[in-house]
Amino acid sequence: MHARSTTVMGRPGMIETGIAHVQDVVMPQVRAMDGCVGLSMVADRVTGRCIVTTAWRDDAAMRATADSVAPMRQQAADLLGGAATVDEWEIAYLHRDHRVADGCCARVTWTEVAPANVDTMVDAFRMGIMPRVEQLEGFCSASLFVDRAGGRSCLTATYDSPEAMMSTRNAAMGLRADLVQQTGIKITEIGEFSLAIAHLDVPELV
Repeated sequence: MHARSTTVMGRPGMIETGIAHVQDVVMPQVRAMDGCVGLSMVADRVTGRCIVTTAWRDDAAMRATADSVAPMRQQAADLLGGAATVDEWEIAYLHRDHRVADGCCARVTWTEVAPANVDTMVDAFRMGIMPRVEQLEGFCSASLFVDRAGGRSCLTATYDSPEAMMSTRNAAMGLRADLVQQTGIKITEIGEFSLAIAHLDVPELV
């Protein structure tokens, strides 16, 4: 399974319009494409940052749609009032404790590691970190996306509410520190978002 993420630093006042556009216009078109297995969107309503992620059956399906989705990406970015940047990933891990509902939030952690150590990091996350993440209050789901060639990863954990996510900050900090110690990864950024659209139909990958 693979994923393409589009990040737009938009205008905060356009977030709701952008969410509606992605849900009503972009999502039906993308989900109709061969090999698409869903779409999600997270948004920071304070900064205006939005990330739309589409999931694909395999790398070939993702790349085959590149030209088709480009105009949609540009239209959405123009509507949000910002430029779009694109990242492509392999979905290395995905686990759902339960389905998300209205009001859910997501904490996203971006990391870097030597490309040769990507598998070590994935194994450490799967076997050492995830059993502890599942115990956190309000935990809904978690995913790990990797860029093997670039040594990058994107870890996302979703929670039932902003309050639940806030209550896990100290525990999450400790988990990140443990992962750094075990694998030598570098944490490059952490973001907290509202989960605006949750229609990734990727099966369990554990």
